[in-house]
Amino acid sequence: MKPKKNLLIACTGSVATIKLPLLIEKLRESNIPIHFNISIVVTEHAKHFIDNTTIPLDVIVYDDQKEWSAWNKRGDPVVHIDLGKWADIMVIAPLSANSMAKIVSGICDNLLMCVVRAWDFEKPLYFCPAMNTRMYDHPLTNEQLGKLKNWGYLEIPAISKTLMCGDTGNGAMAEVQTIVDTILKHFKN
Repeated sequence: MKPKKNLLIACTGSVATIKLPLLIEKLRESNIPIHFNISIVVTEHAKHFIDNTTIPLDVIVYDDQKEWSAWNKRGDPVVHIDLGKWADIMVIAPLSANSMAKIVSGICDNLLMCVVRAWDFEKPLYFCPAMNTRMYDHPLTNEQLGKLKNWGYLEIPAISKTLMCGDTGNGAMAEVQTIVDTILKHFKN
């Protein structure tokens, strides 16, 4: 029987979010030696790129509304804390320039930012930058990537290719298979 791990996938407002169904599919392929219980956290802007009919029924998608509707009084669930406790690993795929800047600045204005801010540094948090080349090549991006890595977050680096807008260059999210291989390598180690 395959060992079970709880995987929290987060998506931010980048067009690379359209790869979420493929990422889930590849993580559930029968030849993978781990069974992943998967939950998703999305920002409001990430929702623009998700067709909910492509997400398996057993995968819960959490958003800001689920965070706020879950809590009414003391003792009720605090979703951003509960998700951090539940997850064995978190992968932010994709991490937009906007959300990266929020994390680095400590802004907690949505569910995902709160999960990241309350993350247990004993558990891995991988992030996959994804943005237009002009944004990726901005000096601020390199500074922010360095800060995240200095804190102990693990980068799955962006790649260079032709982007959705037609520009060619740095900033595309890593290939889905690279993300899957990185997650599996973590558990093999």
